[in-house]
Amino acid sequence: MACSEDAEAQFAEIELLLSMFPSEEEFQVDKLSHAELGAFVEGSAYTPPSTRPQFSVMLKVENPEVNITLSCTYPTDYPRVLPEITVRCHELTRAQQTQLHCDLSAYLSENCCGDVCVLSAVQWIKDNAQKYVTRGIPLSESKKESVLTLSKESFSRLWIYSHHIYNKTKRKNILEWSKELNLSGFSMPGKPGIVCVEGLQSACEEFWSRLKVLTWKRIMIRHREDFPLDDTWTEDRIDSFRKFTSFNEAIFDPHGNRGNHMDLGQLFQFLNDKGCADIFQMYFGIEGR
Repeated sequence: MACSEDAEAQFAEIELLLSMFPSEEEFQVDKLSHAELGAFVEGSAYTPPSTRPQFSVMLKVENPEVNITLSCTYPTDYPRVLPEITVRCHELTRAQQTQLHCDLSAYLSENCCGDVCVLSAVQWIKDNAQKYVTRGIPLSESKKESVLTLSKESFSRLWIYSHHIYNKTKRKNILEWSKELNLSGFSMPGKPGIVCVEGLQSACEEFWSRLKVLTWKRIMIRHREDFPLDDTWTEDRIDSFRKFTSFNEAIFDPHGNRGNHMDLGQLFQFLNDKGCADIFQMYFGIEGR
């Protein structure tokens, strides 16, 4: 933990949230990280928590009634930096959910840097969520929009580079989002972190829009591949472009002091087996072997 003041602020905010949302149907906290944080703050433990505090707040927003889950993970130096917040709502389209998330992040960046802010995020969602809820669209119009979208689709493959991927919530999000969006590929946690997603361009863009707004030391699209699809594309046509049959987390003999460095030789062999050996040099500036 960067300093005891950060830990004290984090623990105090979680305790406040527990008092405001006493039911597990409203608030769920990772018990291990919460206990470790409490022991560190109270002085019975002299080392910082081994896992970062994380929790979820379940909200019911009225008029129209929707259920929204706000999941939060504290960076080590929160509240001096913003927390990692993910918003989930089945009643929102992917585009609306992404816009809500971006607008919330902008609001917190402008108004809450340096202060605990989860309650501010909760209140902002209560005040603004209904603006993003899908309104009824006549079926004929919905079909027409779908046809227009399909006719402009492409198949895409994004090669994403991150300075590191350690956080368990981020790793879980990557796996869940890829499944939700019908994307194949892989993610390699550790330092550096690598993510490859492939599928419909719109789905890849949605994945990237969600990923990039999380808190990262550095994240970027290192390379992308796009293949236009004609008006008559099918799932079989999409699958013919795929290098990967599913999406999985790839671990290659982790080593180093924290066990966070992967065996790059095994990574190269993995990419080579998938017909992507040239990507290795794009990431690391050297040829694999």
